[in-house]
Amino acid sequence: MTTAEAVEITPAPATEPPARKLKKLTLLWQFVRRYPAHLTAALVALVIAAVGQIAVLQGFKLVVDHGFGKGASAASVAPYFEQLLAIVAVLGVATAVRFYFVSWIGERVVADLRMAVQAHLLKLDTNYFEENRPAEIASRLTSDTAIIEQVVSSSASIALRNSFTGLGGIAYLFYLSPKLTGLMLLVIPLTVVPIVLLGRRVRNLSRSSQDRIANIGTIVSEVLGAIKIVQAFTQEPRERARFSEAVEAVFNAARRRIAVRAGMTAVVIFLIFGAITLVLWQGALDFIAGHTSGGTITAFVLAAAMVAGAFGSLTEVFGDFMRAAGASGRMEELLAAEPAIRTPDQPLKLPEPPRGEVALHNVFFHYPSRPDGAALTGFELSVRPGEMVAIVGPSGAGKSTLFQLIQRFYDPQSGQILVDGVPIDRVDPRALRQRISVVPQETVIFAATAYDNILYGRPDATEAQVWAAAKAAHADMFLRDLPEGIHSFLGESGTRLSGGQRQRMAIARAVLRDAPILLLDEATSALDAESEALVQAALDELMVNRTTLVIAHRLATVRGADRIIVMDRGRIVAEGTHDALIAGGGLYAKLARLQFEQAAA
Repeated sequence: MTTAEAVEITPAPATEPPARKLKKLTLLWQFVRRYPAHLTAALVALVIAAVGQIAVLQGFKLVVDHGFGKGASAASVAPYFEQLLAIVAVLGVATAVRFYFVSWIGERVVADLRMAVQAHLLKLDTNYFEENRPAEIASRLTSDTAIIEQVVSSSASIALRNSFTGLGGIAYLFYLSPKLTGLMLLVIPLTVVPIVLLGRRVRNLSRSSQDRIANIGTIVSEVLGAIKIVQAFTQEPRERARFSEAVEAVFNAARRRIAVRAGMTAVVIFLIFGAITLVLWQGALDFIAGHTSGGTITAFVLAAAMVAGAFGSLTEVFGDFMRAAGASGRMEELLAAEPAIRTPDQPLKLPEPPRGEVALHNVFFHYPSRPDGAALTGFELSVRPGEMVAIVGPSGAGKSTLFQLIQRFYDPQSGQILVDGVPIDRVDPRALRQRISVVPQETVIFAATAYDNILYGRPDATEAQVWAAAKAAHADMFLRDLPEGIHSFLGESGTRLSGGQRQRMAIARAVLRDAPILLLDEATSALDAESEALVQAALDELMVNRTTLVIAHRLATVRGADRIIVMDRGRIVAEGTHDALIAGGGLYAKLARLQFEQAAA
């Protein structure tokens, strides 16, 4: 798959019936019903506004019949105009109240939905994000919720208002003239056929448009996240062309959707207003024959126009509902995703105080996304409390996989992993991870201040403790030199720091965590010789009275380890002290000889 391609999250079939698709909007109802008072206020205001519109028509009828007939005077016509003004005032207030509460509900529902989806995503295991690109998910979380927001805060209100108005208008038309209304209703059902046929086409085009919009978000996130690489390799023209192609695809999809919706609107409006024109023609003949009054004809014309406008608006928002149904379905799919790593129904407690003992027994593991290749095979390892164990070996030997299993980001296919004598698959993952500090190989710095980044290790720490952790990681000096000190913003992914500075920030975060088990994955790989010596000294202090597992490619940094585990192709091929492994020959001696000869050269 190329980087320009978007990963779809179980898309709904294109042939899905509209009625079934609209059922997906029930997800939104779960959030709307949380606010019954606001919903009631909105519905009451909606009904009052709809009734007010019908009352305005009746007011016009009375004004025409009593204000423009023979014998009318200023005194006799005044009450009818006053009543009409009062109705208009009530209509205005009701409309404003409806707008406020419906918009409030729309914004609140979208906010709740976004928080619910994000909270659920945080529970999913890492394998889910290997199969579904995070940038794609983030785009869905923004673009799809924007569609939902439009429907809940606008289109739904328009649909309800016009439904009330249309039905109330039809009832009022029957009150005015059953004959004319009956003739009009004979023609209106003809509009159903184009709505169904063209609506299905709009739905499919809307989904295509949304998929392409999501692709734009993915490309933007990917390119801006790697902007230095793009510029370093002078690939700006390529990225501009790739982005332009994606934007043009969105435009073309939107153009097709707009054309179909425009055609649907034209057909429906022609049929509705054509029906009204024919009916009014008959009404004019009745007025000429003296069978009805001028006020009745005036009210009928206005009511018919109002009904036509109401049903015309319904056809326009139908496409919005189809788009929202698709967006709601995708949100529902995210919320329905089940994590592979779960908290047991009755989790076991880890012993107190923690000992920091780690053991793996006959562990077999392959990544779900790579089922054909085993990452670990029959792996056996026991680490005593307080022991420092170094793990070395060529790339792809399974070293980082070992760390991911200990943190229970994955479960092995067979075998058992224990921390302090308790199987970790029977422990709450959060309780397990709270006992582990990690310095990853790829340093993660959030777009926040230096203080917030270090505080991530222990959110309840004081500023003095944060500074102490920074000093222990030898990060305090460069932090004091920042424009606002430790409270300086570090930029996206810590772009304002050097690689070595970012790594010392990660070490400070692990120091502040103060957990009994310490996992160091190439913790000094991005440091120069001077910084490495300083940080190694800090790590030596940090490792006292802690169980430490160190992944290292530079063997000089792990000479003092209690044990060195040599891995190759998911197995332990040798273990012992540095001197014993050198004397024994084999893979470790070969790696050491190559590195030390290069260093001497």
